Amino acid sequence: MQDDLTLIIDDATGTMQKAIAHLEVELTKIRAGKANPQILDGITVEYYGAPTPLAQVANIAVADARTLTIQPWERNMLQPIERAIIASNIGINPQNDGQIIRMFLPPLTEERRKEFVKRALGEGEQAKIAIRNIRRDAIEAIKKLQKEGLSEDTAKDAEADIQSLTNKYIEVVDKHTAQKEKEIMVI
Repeated sequence: MQDDLTLIIDDATGTMQKAIAHLEVELTKIRAGKANPQILDGITVEYYGAPTPLAQVANIAVADARTLTIQPWERNMLQPIERAIIASNIGINPQNDGQIIRMFLPPLTEERRKEFVKRALGEGEQAKIAIRNIRRDAIEAIKKLQKEGLSEDTAKDAEADIQSLTNKYIEVVDKHTAQKEKEIMVI
């Protein structure tokens, strides 16, 4: 029984850490005013009939604080890359000069910054929901063990451990979203 309890708590911890890692990835995709190649993560390009991540068909570099350059490995990939960027709706228009694609990031307006903050907070809320769902599943598993003979005191202690774990990870989510909000709002 104790091994099962430890397994439930360890599983909940690992899954909550994955939720935090996912949040961190999603927050890096939200633009904060500086050119960052990670805003292109998640864009796939049609490459010989297969959807392929942009980073696998081109070199993505930061030319300066507000410019990204994309140099495809093959020149015939310029048009598909350009179409994929436009279709991704990240709010930046690519400029193709026949050799390289340049993306100039316009300075963020106050309104656009607020939109990005709202998006970051939305990602944070999704992470909190995921963490709460993990807590619910872990507590249900503990209750199932209790029906199979686990003592009530041990079950209550395990539920308290799960709750403190949940509180800890929700604090981490709040820290990440506050940090991203600060990063976005700094001019």
